[in-house]
Formats: sequence, structure tokens, C-alpha cells
Amino acid sequence: MSVTKEIKRVTTNSLQEMKRRGEKIAMLTAYDYSMATIVDESGMDIILVGDSASNVMAGHETTLPITLDQMIYHAQSVVRAAKRALVIVDLPFGSYQGNSKEALNSAIRIMKEAGAHGVKIEGGVEIAESVTRILTAGIPVMGHLGLTPQSIYKFGTYTVRAKEENEAQKLREDALKLQELGCFGIVLEKIPAKLAKEVTESISIPTIGIGAGKHCDGQVLVIHDMLGINKGFKPRFLRQYSNLNQLMNAAFKSYIADVKAKNFPNHTEQY
Repeated sequence: MSVTKEIKRVTTNSLQEMKRRGEKIAMLTAYDYSMATIVDESGMDIILVGDSASNVMAGHETTLPITLDQMIYHAQSVVRAAKRALVIVDLPFGSYQGNSKEALNSAIRIMKEAGAHGVKIEGGVEIAESVTRILTAGIPVMGHLGLTPQSIYKFGTYTVRAKEENEAQKLREDALKLQELGCFGIVLEKIPAKLAKEVTESISIPTIGIGAGKHCDGQVLVIHDMLGINKGFKPRFLRQYSNLNQLMNAAFKSYIADVKAKNFPNHTEQY
């Protein structure tokens, strides 16, 4: 029997057990109550309240503009819906890089005001102090290595990271460091599958891949991408499981046509 079928609420401990038993971890983003309810009821292991809300919910070009207050608002909505999934929330850009005290305060606000189960933070050795401080307060931390979208202006591109040996070696070291500090898992984004396999096998905590191949302990996608709500975003790593853009558009057009033709509402749809 799978680990997650035996539990009422997924915890960081159950994720560890899943890695140990070789059961893959399913993670998906959500940003509002209605979507999170459906995601949770499907049996998802982790719901990530991602700073990708900046892109898909607010229409920004990058993840940088979203604020801590906005992340807390989205997280509150998701937590109200999640009865089973572990809810992890991204610490947004600017809420932890300044100093470790600020990082701790940001994480505490997410836990207290949203009722989340943990936070995700981008970076390796350079954020070690912040990670340690947050963990010391008893807050679970998930790491994020590889393509770190909050650093997009430093990279200048969303291309695959760690193809060169020096960057690959830093990523290996960062993964070990994050484990050593006490992180419960690490997201690996857009790195070569071979490197992701190597890292996954070298650490005892779960890795969650996005564009990092099949050897990670789990996978994560942005919900709007995998449902086909976004048009035009089709990176190689994305498998589109539905075409909601098309389905919704057709529904809206039918509604407009019925209203214009005076077919809606009919006599059974009024009081």
C-alpha cells in the first residue's frame, strides 16, 4: 500500500517515508480556495502556494513583484481548502535576502497568518543563515536550486542551469548543505536529468523536480500550465493534461450566444 493512502494529513515525515519506500511525490501549485479544494480532493501530496502567482494570477512578467502580504492572502485561501495535502508557501523576493532576522519574521507571518505547514526558499550556501534561523523557530523549510526564478535578472534567461561543471558542482554542494542545515526537501528546477539523478541519490531528503527529469523523488508543475489555461507557454518539461483555455472559451461563447439570443434564462431558470 502507498504511504499516502494510509495518512489523513501529509507531513514532512510522510514525504521522508515516501522517499525511503520509493513512492513518488506529487506536487502542484494552487493560489485560491476553489482550485485548492479540487487539487486537495484529488489526493495531491503537496500544494505549493508559489510566487508564480505573480505571473499567473497577477499578470506580471516575473515572480519579483509579488509581496509577502499578497503571498499570505493566497496562502490563507489555500490552507482553508487543504484537508490532506501539505501546504508549502514560497517566501517571495525581498522577504528573506536582506538578513536572517527578516527571513524569520517573513516565515513566522506565513505560518501564523496563513496557517501554512512550511516555507520554500530559493538559494544555497548564501542563504544558510536564513534557513538556520527559520528552522530554529520550528518552521519546516524546503530548498530550491537550479533555475531560481527570483534571480532571473542575474541569469538573464530562463534556460537550463548547471550544464557547466562549476555550476553543477556548486549545486551538488548546495544540496548537501541544505540537507545538513535541516531542510525537509529540495525543488530542482531546469537542470540536466543526469545531475538531478546524482543529487537525488546523494541526499536522504526528497527532491521535487520541474524540468529535472524522472529520477527526482517527486514532480511539481504550475496548475495553470498543466491545465492548459495559459496559451503559448510550452516548455519541453511541461505535460499539458487538459486544454481548459479552449473548454472555457467555448463555454463563455455559448453563454454569450444564449444571452444574445434570449435563450438564457428560460422559464425554468427564473422565479
